[in-house]
Amino acid sequence: MYNRDLQHELLRLSASFPVQTITGPRQSGKTTLCRMTFPDYHYINLENPETREEISTSLMAFIRNHPRLIIDEAQNMPEVFSAVQVAVDEDITRQYIVTGSSHPALLSKVKQSLAGRTAVHTLLPLSFHELGSEAMIDTDALILRGFFPVVWNGTQEPTDTYKAYYQTYLQRDVTDVLSLRNLGQFRRFILLLASRIGSELNAQSIANDVGVSVVTIQQWVSVLESSYIAFRLPPYYRNIGKRLIKASKIYFYDTGLACYLLGIHSAQELNLHPLRGALFENLVVCDMLKYQYNHNTDEALYFYRDNKKEVDLLVENGLHIDAYEIKVAQQDNSSFYGGLDYLRHIYGDSVQHTAVIYTGEETREQDFDRLVNYQQLLQRE
Repeated sequence: MYNRDLQHELLRLSASFPVQTITGPRQSGKTTLCRMTFPDYHYINLENPETREEISTSLMAFIRNHPRLIIDEAQNMPEVFSAVQVAVDEDITRQYIVTGSSHPALLSKVKQSLAGRTAVHTLLPLSFHELGSEAMIDTDALILRGFFPVVWNGTQEPTDTYKAYYQTYLQRDVTDVLSLRNLGQFRRFILLLASRIGSELNAQSIANDVGVSVVTIQQWVSVLESSYIAFRLPPYYRNIGKRLIKASKIYFYDTGLACYLLGIHSAQELNLHPLRGALFENLVVCDMLKYQYNHNTDEALYFYRDNKKEVDLLVENGLHIDAYEIKVAQQDNSSFYGGLDYLRHIYGDSVQHTAVIYTGEETREQDFDRLVNYQQLLQRE
């Protein structure tokens, strides 16, 4: 069992909100987190049809009679949201924890019934910091293994985990959201998307390869995002309107799943794979995203690209920017710093910190730039 960084935020906000909502991918550890953080709360799982049937005839009474309650997979019983609203409006001291893996279904009900009454959290698979010393393994092995708790607790092999996860996702989540005439096209789409990790999303190109419309591809990407399979990293411009026009880069929420989709089954295969650098970049970017979610920060993540230079990752906090180049390399190289120098020239004092994140052991700080091993960076509190 792993201590989760989000636990601090759950405890802190329980003093301010009668309801807390936790969403995230299946098997990311939402249930374990809730029961570990609030061990004295009554627990129900609405994934279980017997539980739903048992409480359906007297739902309001059940909610009132359990003033400390964890409601798991709440989207399976939509009427529970209205019952929770009534209960907390009657007595603000009641405390409810609502979880769900189905992002659109869950959040739509939250907006309808619990607006202003709930804090909303996202729990992704384990972060580098949460794994602690266990994460200090070979980089390729770490990328291949991914970060779902089940592959770290010794009960399943990564390939078996991600095969089952992918099959379940196609059979349940996709079919629940989309009416697909040809599931094979969606399979081809998700495999093609994995092959474009770290690249700008070109919907027209993917549409041509899959044999569907651009609108369909855009819809499918949104489904992957809402079900926590993939996410887009937007480009950075001071003009916010430009961020909406330029193409985003695509990443997956877990590198282990991405490796499975790419047909990579061993660290040796990964070491020679042409997407090794992109997968390492995916690992770092996603861990930065986990940090934002786990600590409830207002920072936003972007990348920078114009017709001259590119920088892999920007972290914006108010008027300030931290910039990072991400390199799967054992040795430092002067070419790594060109984009960072260019960014400082463009944005001046707005750029506070810059660093090259790489797989080598040497670390240094000189002038504006740092050279840092990714394991040291991602282990931060």
